[in-house]
Amino acid sequence: MNRVFFVILLVLSFCLSRSGFADGPLFFDDDALFRTTDPLADRDEDGLLHQGPVLNRTDFAPRHEHRFMYYFESGETLIADPAYVGALQSALRRRGYYCGAIDGVFSSEVMAAIARMQKNYTLPVTGTLTVAVRRALHLP
Repeated sequence: MNRVFFVILLVLSFCLSRSGFADGPLFFDDDALFRTTDPLADRDEDGLLHQGPVLNRTDFAPRHEHRFMYYFESGETLIADPAYVGALQSALRRRGYYCGAIDGVFSSEVMAAIARMQKNYTLPVTGTLTVAVRRALHLP
């Protein structure tokens, strides 16, 4: 009985791997973590994301240990956090809305970039950090 079960399991796993389900939930592709559809993201020659060669001041700013903790904070609290504003500036820069320095300061240039992004996404143009802006930029 054990031998029959082992043969069936072996045949089933072979069939699944040959039928295109190898990238599905049964098997994990390590490179899928580093692939993105963002055409402006930093990549190496294989198309994988990597850290940029330049360190920003905000890379060493204190931040929450877990990403989901940012979901519980308001926009006013987040614009005072240099690490979050640095991530916001980087996200706006990747999408072509911001051209200034990534310094973690919520300046008038950042507000103008948010306003341009809100206009392109047909959101109410306020120039402030709202939940809709955070969702459009894939930020918590």
